[in-house]
Amino acid sequence: MNINELLTAAISKNASDLHIKVGTYPIMRVNGELVPMENEGKITQEDAVSILSLAMNDAQKKRYLEKREIDLSYGISGLGRFRLNIFQQRGTVGMVFRVIPMKIATIDELGLPKILEKLAIEPRGLILVTGTAGSGKSTTLAAMIEHMNMHKTMHIMTIEDPIEFLYKDKKSLINQREIGNDADSFANALRSALRQDPDVILVGEMRDFETIQTALTASETGHLVLSTLHTIDTVETINRIIAIFPPYQQKQIRMQLASVLKGAISQRLVPRADGQGRVAAVEVMVSTATIRECIVDPDKTRKIHDFIAAGASQYGMQTFDQSLYKLYTQSLITYDEALRRCNNPDDFALKVKGIQSASDSRW
Repeated sequence: MNINELLTAAISKNASDLHIKVGTYPIMRVNGELVPMENEGKITQEDAVSILSLAMNDAQKKRYLEKREIDLSYGISGLGRFRLNIFQQRGTVGMVFRVIPMKIATIDELGLPKILEKLAIEPRGLILVTGTAGSGKSTTLAAMIEHMNMHKTMHIMTIEDPIEFLYKDKKSLINQREIGNDADSFANALRSALRQDPDVILVGEMRDFETIQTALTASETGHLVLSTLHTIDTVETINRIIAIFPPYQQKQIRMQLASVLKGAISQRLVPRADGQGRVAAVEVMVSTATIRECIVDPDKTRKIHDFIAAGASQYGMQTFDQSLYKLYTQSLITYDEALRRCNNPDDFALKVKGIQSASDSRW
């Protein structure tokens, strides 16, 4: 079985992922749905091992044999690049290829809020892009990095596992480091980056205590740090960062986070009304005096959603429900999809019907 032919077929169907599992057909994810490639035949263990041998070099094979899983990048000349996770399940090889677009889309082309362009050129601080796996975090970060690259003269360091989008130097100088090949861990690479004269540091993911702590310190020392977390909204993002520290440190960390956090972007992908792909519903929080106060005071943190809603016109913030309402009024998503994914379905339904509810100020 030829993996390059399978990936070519997946791209022709606009798939976001290709799953390889022994004993089943290759399976694509198209518009969020799993679609078996039944005309390709079922994957055998020999097929999987053959793909594994093609995709990895000797050092990567050794790492895979030690850990039974590995992240790496895979490229096909003239076709594209893929983020590949290889793992073992029930004694057989499994793998998932994530399609990485060759062209980096702009913030406008992705339909993201304009406030992201302003956040992207902040001189210092911390910007977080959050969401579940497959919600488009890497694509949003790439659009923000490319916006910097086109508009400012800076040194941008990226630390990724693996490298996904490839950047070409425009106004900025961009160095990309890959965990495993160029560095041994996010935390160590981030500490090293502070000695490499960066203006901007992109950390692919804040996975552990050490990386989060170093990212906060880097944000305080005059750098702009961008990173991702697997959280569903802004409030959970703040609580997750605070909770990773021991209780005696949490008051100090709240103050530190409040001072460095410039913005938090949380997103979910929603099927388009026309069936042609998906569109991002985005919650955006921008740091204001009120938001900083809510981060510092644990009793007020839960009120952040209300202040995001109220800051829509003045600061460019928006909640998920406001974003879904906007997408619905632009006919980009259906009413049923919007209602299914919003946080307050009753309020949303009332708004769509044009009834001024008591909570209408949030819209």
